[in-house]
Amino acid sequence: MKHLLKLLDVTTEEIEEILNLADQLKYELKHGIEHHHLKGKTLGMIFAKASTRTRVSFETGMYQLGGYPMYLSANDMQIGRGEPIEDTARVLSRYLDGIMIRTFEQKQVEDLAEYGSIPVINALTDFAHPCQVLADLMTIRERKGALEGLKACYIGDGNNMMHSIIVGCLKMGMSVSVACPEGYRPDKEVLDFASQYECFEMTDSPAIAAKDADVLFTDVWASMGQEGEAAQRRKAFEGYQINAELMKLAKPDAMVQHCLPAHRGEEITADVFEAHAQEIFDEAENRLHAQKAVLVTLMK
Repeated sequence: MKHLLKLLDVTTEEIEEILNLADQLKYELKHGIEHHHLKGKTLGMIFAKASTRTRVSFETGMYQLGGYPMYLSANDMQIGRGEPIEDTARVLSRYLDGIMIRTFEQKQVEDLAEYGSIPVINALTDFAHPCQVLADLMTIRERKGALEGLKACYIGDGNNMMHSIIVGCLKMGMSVSVACPEGYRPDKEVLDFASQYECFEMTDSPAIAAKDADVLFTDVWASMGQEGEAAQRRKAFEGYQINAELMKLAKPDAMVQHCLPAHRGEEITADVFEAHAQEIFDEAENRLHAQKAVLVTLMK
């Protein structure tokens, strides 16, 4: 494993190794055991999209690993003024030990990896959000003890989160049922991958998707860059909400996961969010631990 660009590229064994290392690093942090695996290493963090959890977790994680996190706003770099991504990749590879990027186009991440000579981590693109889903899998495994045989349900947009949930959960032996309206389905590349699994189901019915689910996922209806479609999307996603009625169809001990920020009253009701707040914020915390495991795996 040289990079983390999308979960489609990562094997089941590699995901499991990352989760096991994340558990270990979390245990050590909670018990005051230092783990400066990346002492003297520098991570460049390129942000073309706003961030709360991604920036704070990666900066904190690099500090805890003994390394140095360098914040790089795309607007302040030459890349923001038209410098080719391949030139940026080759220059940064001379200075840094790794690159984390949060941007729009998946091709930017792929090109950084192709033309650079250091590890590249996708911290979010419009196509994939692998770091978030590694944290999700870590959280589910903490709560449920294992992943294999569980049913994951995703309600909402066929976006980067749905893509990574489908791929990550299927690779870890979970069944996956997603509910999304026509016109907002996942990308063909993801559906082609999922078609290999008999335990994958896509429907336009949230009730069908939620039936007997062990964990339910959702995300905002309009992601960053889609603000102009917000009204249209609210209409399209009417009924695609995790609420008390939908939760009754899932297993009695079903978890809820949300990558945040959450729009209460849209994709999830306030009462369901608060009832599952502990596991949702465990999920947010686990971004730190899962990403540290990725950093150590790629940069040590």
